[in-house]
Amino acid sequence: MPASMKDLGRYAALPWHCLQLLTHAKSFENNPVIGSARLNALGLHVQRRQLAMAMASLRRRALAPRIDATELASFEEQGFFVRENALPAEQFAALRAELGELRSRGWEMRQGKAVTRRVSLDQDVLNHNPASAAFVADQGVRDLIAYASSNTGGITYQLQSIVIDGLNADQDPQTRLHADTFHPTAKAWLFLDDVADDQGPFSYVPGSHRLTPERLAWEYRQSLGAARSTEQMHREGSFRIHEEELAGLGLPAPRRFAVPANTLVVADTSGFHARCPSLNPSHRVEIYASLRRNPFIPWRGAHLFALPWIANHHMRWDIRLKRLMGFDKRSHWRFIDRLNAYEKPWI
Repeated sequence: MPASMKDLGRYAALPWHCLQLLTHAKSFENNPVIGSARLNALGLHVQRRQLAMAMASLRRRALAPRIDATELASFEEQGFFVRENALPAEQFAALRAELGELRSRGWEMRQGKAVTRRVSLDQDVLNHNPASAAFVADQGVRDLIAYASSNTGGITYQLQSIVIDGLNADQDPQTRLHADTFHPTAKAWLFLDDVADDQGPFSYVPGSHRLTPERLAWEYRQSLGAARSTEQMHREGSFRIHEEELAGLGLPAPRRFAVPANTLVVADTSGFHARCPSLNPSHRVEIYASLRRNPFIPWRGAHLFALPWIANHHMRWDIRLKRLMGFDKRSHWRFIDRLNAYEKPWI
C-alpha cells in the first residue's frame, strides 16, 4: 500500500482511537494515541490512570457496606481477599465431585509449556450441576469480586485447569510479575485441590494495587517506551516488572499462595501478580472468575454483558462473536468439544 494510503487510513481511524481513551482500551501498540510517546510525555497515560482510580474509588465507596469490615481493611492494605475453608465441607465435596465428572465444550491455550484450559460455567452447564450453580449464585463471593473490580454485574465463571511441564515453566509468560491493565479489575480463584509451593502457585505483591507517587512515576516511565517494547505483553498494556524493582516502589516481595483446597482468593489484578514457576510438572484445577468493565463510568452494573440472556450464556456468545470477527482463526485459544478438567492437554 502506498505511504499516502497508509497515512489516509491512519487519519481515518484517528477519531476511533481517540474515543478509545474513554474505554478500557490499553494497547500501546495497536492504538497510536494511547501509545504516543509525545502525548505520554505530557502525561496522557498517568492522567488516564489517575482518573480511572478516582472513578474506582467512587464506586467502591458505594460497595463497601456489603463487605465485612475486617476483610475490607485487609483488602485496602493488601489488594486481595483470602478465605480458607471458603465453603462448608459438605458443599465443597459436592462441588468438587460434580466438576470432576463434568465434560463440556471448552477451550485451551498453550503458552510455552503451560496449558490453560477453560470450560465456561454458563447456564447450560449450571442447569445440570446444582453445586456449581449454588457457588455461582453465592452473593457473598460476588460482592468480593465486585469490590475488587469496583463494579457489579457480568461476572464470568469458568472451570479452569493449569497444566505445566515443570522442566520448561520458564517459557510461561505468566510467570513474570505484571499488572493486567491500568485500572482496578478483579480475578478470583476457588482452588479445588491443594496447591503446593513447588506447583506454580498464584503470587501477588501486597499493596501494589495502590496508586502511590512511586507507582505513578513508574507508570509514567513505562508509558514513554511501551509501544516499542521488546516485550509483547508490555506493548499490549499489561506492564511487566522485575522483582528487584519492587523495593524502589516501596513494595515487599510477592506473597505466594500455596494454599489448601477450598481456599478462595479474590485480587485486584491492576496490582502486580504472577503464576510462580513450577519446579515439578503440575496440574491445578480451580473455579476462575473475572470482572473487567469500562473504568470511566460513574455507575456500577448496567452493562450489556450483565444482561441475563448474555451473562447466562457467556461462552455461546463468545464463540459466536469470535467466529463472526474471525478471532477464532487468529487466537491462541482453540475450541475443543467435551473437555474434562483433569485430563491431559489436547494441544
